[in-house]
Amino acid sequence: MKQTVTQTVAQQAPAPGRAQFVDLHPAAADMLRLVQEGMARQPRQLPAWLLYDATGSQLFEQICEQPEYGLTRNETQLLEHPASAIAQAVGAHGLGDGGGVVVEFGAGNARKVGPLLQALAPAGYVALDISAEHLQAACDALQSEHPAVPMLGICCDYSALAALPAAPLLALRPRLGFYPGSSLGNFEPVEARRLLGQFRRLLGPGSKLLIGIDQPKPVERLEAAYNDAAGVSAAFARNLLVRLNHDLGGSFDPEAFRYEARWQAEHSRIAMALISERQQSIALAGTTWHFAPGEPLITEYSVKYSPQAFAALATSAGWRQEQSWSDPAGDLSVHLLGQADSASPTGSEQP
Repeated sequence: MKQTVTQTVAQQAPAPGRAQFVDLHPAAADMLRLVQEGMARQPRQLPAWLLYDATGSQLFEQICEQPEYGLTRNETQLLEHPASAIAQAVGAHGLGDGGGVVVEFGAGNARKVGPLLQALAPAGYVALDISAEHLQAACDALQSEHPAVPMLGICCDYSALAALPAAPLLALRPRLGFYPGSSLGNFEPVEARRLLGQFRRLLGPGSKLLIGIDQPKPVERLEAAYNDAAGVSAAFARNLLVRLNHDLGGSFDPEAFRYEARWQAEHSRIAMALISERQQSIALAGTTWHFAPGEPLITEYSVKYSPQAFAALATSAGWRQEQSWSDPAGDLSVHLLGQADSASPTGSEQP
């Protein structure tokens, strides 16, 4: 179900030092419906965005700082090192020097976009994320670092947004979508293809998309990255149960579930789950749900794509690869995509 936009961003300037903000968070009824649908699946799986309340967002930031989790550090370095090359690549399409708007999906703490804003000097920056409190703080911090770039935060489920809200910042400007962190991997391939198509619709004709992709690597490294020794990943997963108890009157005992992250080679993905330690019945969303010992509740997947597999996925969704960059070890890559009906010939570049 698409999330209908009924709000228009206020025309007046925000308070000094603060970004504009609009709240399109899914309604409580939508959350209830999604939870009921997810609990009825086999195996049970809830939307990954439910992990990101204020506490979950803070825990995820801590995950990114763990020594086992190199994705964030490597991608940040990659974006900082060739930022001028990326700016040159996208600027040639009118997206730099005040000519375009950067639209970041799943902005989180919005730290990765800084080098791009510095290099591109865009006409504006729009950040979409599900945690309102976290998003407002991130946008305000970024606004203080880039006071000349007008900014807008939109709290929403961007995977279900029918259209971007009406705002002067977005009117009649070319757009560069930015989707770092390999967040595409949280969607199964069919859903990922649908999301890439969703980005095409939201960004509009002639837009570009700069997207980060995590690539397959040794199983030991992958499993360690999602099951850190400090236990932050486990706390992040269990916080989902705390949120469900708080928001939907659930009766979960978080300690009655153990956290597990396992590589599934047949799907090229890490599966993260909370495993029931015993027979138990849970009241949630107006229904009683029964868990058998060892039964999983999938909290999220993280699919890993080779450059070739991702290029094929992007093509199937109406995008066309124009350039790509990767870290020296080949652990991750960043791809600049153009819409297939308006893209220039494909190419690649290494830093």
